[in-house]
Amino acid sequence: MDGNGVQVSASAMVPGTLVRHPQRPDWGLGQVQSVIGDKVTANFEHAGKVVINRAVIALEVIDPDQADFDP
Repeated sequence: MDGNGVQVSASAMVPGTLVRHPQRPDWGLGQVQSVIGDKVTANFEHAGKVVINRAVIALEVIDPDQADFDP
């Protein structure tokens, strides 16, 4: 999903992409570190590095122009 809740293709998620976990808003913004198959490693502001299976969790992609994030 993008910052407006629109689904984005799996290929759009690359290192550097800003994301949010839809069920864990307390984690803050995350920055994708790597994408290998369905496994996305992201570094979140308040949770640190987390590996997420995007076949199970659809991370929300955030427009960097609308984010206040310092990776």
